[in-house]
Amino acid sequence: MSDFLIIGGGVIGMMTALQLADAGQQVTLVERDECGKEASWAGGGIVSPLYPWRYDAAISQLSRWSEGVYPSLALRLLEETGIDPEYRQKGLLYLNVDDADEALGWARQLGKPLERVATDFVLNKEPGVAMAGDSALWMPTLGSVRNPRLVKALKARLAAMPQVTLKEHCEVSGFIQPGGRESGQVEGVATSQGSLKAGRIVVCGGAWAAQLLSQLNVQLPVRPVKGQMIAYQAPKGLVQRVVLKDGRYIIPRADGLLLVGSTLEEKGFDKSTDEEALASLQQSAEAILPALATCPIAHQWAGLRPGSPAGIPFIGALPEWSNVFVNAGHYRNGLVLAPASTHLLVDQLLGREPMIDPAPYQLTPERLIQA
Repeated sequence: MSDFLIIGGGVIGMMTALQLADAGQQVTLVERDECGKEASWAGGGIVSPLYPWRYDAAISQLSRWSEGVYPSLALRLLEETGIDPEYRQKGLLYLNVDDADEALGWARQLGKPLERVATDFVLNKEPGVAMAGDSALWMPTLGSVRNPRLVKALKARLAAMPQVTLKEHCEVSGFIQPGGRESGQVEGVATSQGSLKAGRIVVCGGAWAAQLLSQLNVQLPVRPVKGQMIAYQAPKGLVQRVVLKDGRYIIPRADGLLLVGSTLEEKGFDKSTDEEALASLQQSAEAILPALATCPIAHQWAGLRPGSPAGIPFIGALPEWSNVFVNAGHYRNGLVLAPASTHLLVDQLLGREPMIDPAPYQLTPERLIQA
């Protein structure tokens, strides 16, 4: 029997498993499909909320911590697995920002490097960009990772660790609770590969977390929010850094792919793509970088974000169940917040002093709807 059983093999579940295994714990991770193939794979990989000054302080705390961890995490994974997550720190240009004064005030308060720059500066950095005014904002320290490579590296590292058991294509159908709700204990889970038991259960189910926890008569306010993206096959170097305008962004990859995202759609668990989203994303991309009009589109895909109130994740113990814990509801920022949110949960799981105050993320009655 493992010390911990983690449900969900996205970036949150895998980083939780990695930190527990690093601490000497025996971990079983179960994933209904393949590890890292849902929202963790589908996102763009910007290591920051898109407009960080517009978010609650609870998200800023996690984001700032995670941003500082990614360079060393990417290097560790490269050294231990030979897979490069392609962490690149080349900055971000914000075009057409309506609340620039608020952004600069936020940056001064937190000591973040953010500055207003003129057209000449922007065009020197990115000659192909179509300016939408006489100034922009520049965040030089922003980094990005290549999501598919990051999750591939995490999976490879976990697979090589003797303390970790990975079970893919293993769907959880229920919780084993012989004593019922009165006992406040879950012994394990029933899965498509048989029953699995562990001392403690950690639910990292992303957009599916609410479905899982409903089996314990807990209603978690997390819902799927679809996001569609496209990728252009462009000449290498057409754009060197992330560019953001009117909520849409272009992210360059080392091989010339340029990612463009993303839509926000309340369509349940539907992951289909459509021509309307394709046209909208093309229009946004070519308004930022007109040369893309002559580049072919290589891919279109969709993922499901775990939407939550104000985008603040649920991190901590599940009330009335003494050995069930949750790390879910990161909305658009799962990859961004993953190192910090998993470290915060592991602090609680192992009885360590928490890295930051866990109160804003706890599963309190005010944040949950008890059935």
